[in-house]
Amino acid sequence: MTTSEANRVIRWGILGTARIASKVGRALHFARGSRLCAVASRDSERAANWISRHTAGHPTADPAKAFLSADQQVIAHNSYRELLQNPNLDAVYIPLPPSLHCEWTCAAAESGKHVLCEKPLAMNLAEAQQMVAACQSANRQLMDGVMWYHHERTAAMKSLLQAGTLGPLRHVSSTFAFNGLADMATDNIRFRNELGGGVLGDVGWYCVTAALWAFGDLPERVQACARYDRGVDINLSALLMFSDSRSATFHCGFDETWRKWFEVAGETGSIVCDDFVNPWDIAKARFWVHDRQGQGTQHVHPHCIQEVRMVETFCELIRSGRLDPRWPQISLDTQRVCDAIAAAARAEKPITLG
Repeated sequence: MTTSEANRVIRWGILGTARIASKVGRALHFARGSRLCAVASRDSERAANWISRHTAGHPTADPAKAFLSADQQVIAHNSYRELLQNPNLDAVYIPLPPSLHCEWTCAAAESGKHVLCEKPLAMNLAEAQQMVAACQSANRQLMDGVMWYHHERTAAMKSLLQAGTLGPLRHVSSTFAFNGLADMATDNIRFRNELGGGVLGDVGWYCVTAALWAFGDLPERVQACARYDRGVDINLSALLMFSDSRSATFHCGFDETWRKWFEVAGETGSIVCDDFVNPWDIAKARFWVHDRQGQGTQHVHPHCIQEVRMVETFCELIRSGRLDPRWPQISLDTQRVCDAIAAAARAEKPITLG
């Protein structure tokens, strides 16, 4: 890689103005070697309004959410297609409803753009495979927007697992839930099955990633039970059975107090992280290692903003000129397991993964 290529700034566009776009848009702005250059919406005014709300000093800006400088030019496009035709963009971030991920990921790849796509990657495994194939064919990187993978704390925990600190691994348990049921409007995408709503894809996806991350393997079979409302799952518990007498359990819900923890247990120790999805306190990203007597040691990793690190990792891949097949494979594996869990919950019987 030449010096100029190593220093190249990656130019980003965002397809859509969902709430998560503000968080990732900030990361696109502050990440090293990254620049937010364009935002698109199907509403002719919404993209321009989004840019205004995040521009410091603008009359409509929220000072707490403004991160763009007044002299920074961010183009508002009146359609997703128009943004993809912008020749001055290298990559796009897609925070659209899951039902639109496949269509616009494929279109972005065909337009020569690298794709960072929100989770769940797709509506189902067939769509996810189509997205991966489109990006591979166009020689473009695909990654889903799971941020916790990229935190320095995650790498530290993984190194302990790989070093055998816990002994042979036996079980992973996790929970991700929040109490939003009463506050979410009936037209919220979380309650619209046709848009990809439901608790499993929205937050259970993270719990599945935790189990696959810890074991580095797919389960052999799964079973699950769920409670449904407005046509979608709002509360779900699952059991995943792996080879070599390993297992994982998780629970996710829209109707409970905030929890976002996991525990990885081995024969001689365990790791507990009470906020693995994102730290309660950015300045104190912590986890505990417990020995066989239950004595715990706290480990702290401060000053890492995981969404910024995610963007920086993605930009580094683009500049390298080499695709990393690990990231789309992680997404495919997670989608495969989520599909099986959804089927098991609906059928009320175990499902074997083929």
